[in-house]
Amino acid sequence: MVIPDSGKVLFNGKPVDPKGQYRRIIGYMPQIGRYPDNMSIGQVIGMMKDIRVDKTEWDEELVTAFGVDQIMDKRMHTLSGGTRQKVSAILAFLFNPAVLILDEPTAGLDPLASEILREKIIKENKKGKLIFITSHILSDLNDLITHVIYMNEGKLLFKKSLPNLQKETGEEKLSRAVSSIMKELEL
Repeated sequence: MVIPDSGKVLFNGKPVDPKGQYRRIIGYMPQIGRYPDNMSIGQVIGMMKDIRVDKTEWDEELVTAFGVDQIMDKRMHTLSGGTRQKVSAILAFLFNPAVLILDEPTAGLDPLASEILREKIIKENKKGKLIFITSHILSDLNDLITHVIYMNEGKLLFKKSLPNLQKETGEEKLSRAVSSIMKELEL
C-alpha cells in the first residue's frame, strides 16, 4: 500500500513486481486488525477466501484450536481485542503461505491462545517456512527464533544468529542478550 520513494525491495532475490504477485505467498498478521464492523467472523474469513481465487485448500487449524468455529456468527464490532487478534492469526495462516509476517502476534491474547499460536508458529517453521516476527516482548521469542534483526528509528543496529548473539554476550535469554548489545551501543 506504500510506494517506496527510494531503495528497492527484493523477494527471493528479485525485485518485487509492480502487480504484487509476490503477495500470494505471504501471510500477514497486523498488530491491530481492522475488519468491517458489520460483518461476522465467518463472513470476513469467507470474503478473504473469495478474494484468493488461486487457492482451494485452506489451513483452518487455528479456527478450531482457538474455538472460533463456535462463534463464526459474531459480528466483528462485538469482539474483544483478543478475539480480533485470533481472527488476524487465522487469516495470516489461512492460505498456507511460505512466508509469514507477524506483528506483535501475542498482543492481547490470553495465555492459552498465546500458547496455541506459539505452537502453530513452531510447527510452520519446522515445515521450512520463513517467519518474521516483530515484538517488543522479547521473552515471547526465546524458543521461536533463530536470528535477531534489531532496528531502532528505522535503522538496522545489528543482525545476528541467536547462537552467535548468546555467545557474544554470554547471555542465554534473548532479552538480556539484546540489552547487553544495546548497552554497548549506548542506546
